[in-house]
Amino acid sequence: TREGKIMNSARANSDIASHLQELSSELDVSKDSIAIILAAGHGKRIRSKKSKMLHEIWGKSTVERVSQAAAQGLKCQNQIIVVGIKAKEVAEALNRSTHRVFSYQEQQHGTGDAVRTALNVIPNGEFSGHIYIFPGDIGLMDAKVVQMFKEAFERYESDMMVLTGTYEGDPNDNYYGRILRVPQKDASGASSGEDSGKVIEIKEQKDIKALRPRESYHVDYRGNKYSFTRDDLLNIREFNTGVFAFRSDKLQKHIHHLKTDNVQKELYVTDLISIFNQNGLSVKAFSAPETQTVLGFNTKSVLKEMQEYAREKVYAALKDKITIEDRHDFFVAEEVVDWILENAKDSRRLDIVVGKGAHIGKQVELNKGVQIQRQARLEGKILIGAGVRVEDNVRFLASENETIRIGANTLIGAGNHLLGNIELGEHCRIESGVRIEGSVALPTTIGDNVVIKGLTRIHGCQIEGDVEVEHSVLRGKHIKRIVNERGQVQPVRYYLPNPEGLASIQDISDQEL
Repeated sequence: TREGKIMNSARANSDIASHLQELSSELDVSKDSIAIILAAGHGKRIRSKKSKMLHEIWGKSTVERVSQAAAQGLKCQNQIIVVGIKAKEVAEALNRSTHRVFSYQEQQHGTGDAVRTALNVIPNGEFSGHIYIFPGDIGLMDAKVVQMFKEAFERYESDMMVLTGTYEGDPNDNYYGRILRVPQKDASGASSGEDSGKVIEIKEQKDIKALRPRESYHVDYRGNKYSFTRDDLLNIREFNTGVFAFRSDKLQKHIHHLKTDNVQKELYVTDLISIFNQNGLSVKAFSAPETQTVLGFNTKSVLKEMQEYAREKVYAALKDKITIEDRHDFFVAEEVVDWILENAKDSRRLDIVVGKGAHIGKQVELNKGVQIQRQARLEGKILIGAGVRVEDNVRFLASENETIRIGANTLIGAGNHLLGNIELGEHCRIESGVRIEGSVALPTTIGDNVVIKGLTRIHGCQIEGDVEVEHSVLRGKHIKRIVNERGQVQPVRYYLPNPEGLASIQDISDQEL
């Protein structure tokens, strides 16, 4: 019934609100900045069940990248994350953090409505600083751009500022809102004077395309009329990135003047430009030095372009520091990139090799002379000693509270799996066909100069130094270093009890072949 659906919806919303409250902390209203990150939309054109905000660029979700860039660029942890569709998943991806609050937009009625929702969580009259608004999908945004934007906003002492970019492709493919600036002459042909170049408003692409081909768009600015044709608007290259800065009191006052008189019937933050202009407030624009850093995405193809840009940026930073076999097929997490750049200073030689398709996660600690060969994948807290060689298709995986430590000058053969809590000594040789596992309760520790080969499986064992293990299945065993009567360290070949179902197994005869 309709009443039942309403009750279920109310219970679901209550559950979401409770969960968001658990992940929220308190804003520090004594600081000069609050960032509002708009992460409520799903992104229909991305054609994915996953929230648009959780799609990753270079190993991190876009909303996480925006959150980090905002905090670092503003030098302030205050953040309000507006979530809606997939609210729990988005909030859990960011998790709880100091001075971060999650705000729930139950129904998506535009960016203006999302900002209203965010402003409701700021204590009345207790914050007098600046408010910065960021879309959650500008995944290439970095702290440097945010810092430059903040400095420009403070320097020009404006009431509102918009961050803009320059579109370089086919204007018909430009789905961004256009920045309308005052032309040199008004509709009557009179000079615009000192108003020339000032920001009039932002016109959304859908509203532009809703105009008839020969229809003109007329707008007033400070008592003067200006006219734009449909083609004039479509061919404007300067676009709105969705990043804004406001003086808090001005935003709080005028946000309620937004109306839904547009094609989408939604509340647009962009309409505040016109409202501010009509009220004699100062509106400025600041252009990002690199357009790629302010791109958002609505389609898989644009997301792929952003991923490729991120890869090229990492490659450019590392290409003269380490050897990367294939610039188009590798992953080195940014945290590892930072380590490499720091340790490659002053012409220090690292001699690190990253093979085609190799994946090195953010908690991996490399060392001099390390070679990570083709398609190897390293995820989790992994500490690698100097001179270690990890061959093709190796898989390292350490989950939370687990660590894999690999001693210096150790070889990990092709196709091997090392999973869990493992400590492997120096000068070891783990040949192909080996799987080593450990857990927090039952870790695996292996001494120096150990050789493990054959189809061997090891779980939760202690193996002393110099031992050779071959074709063995070992679980919860202590393998001691014992010297036999020939003066050699006793090798180990240990099998589990006989397999079951032997009656069902027979050799294939030549006749059957």
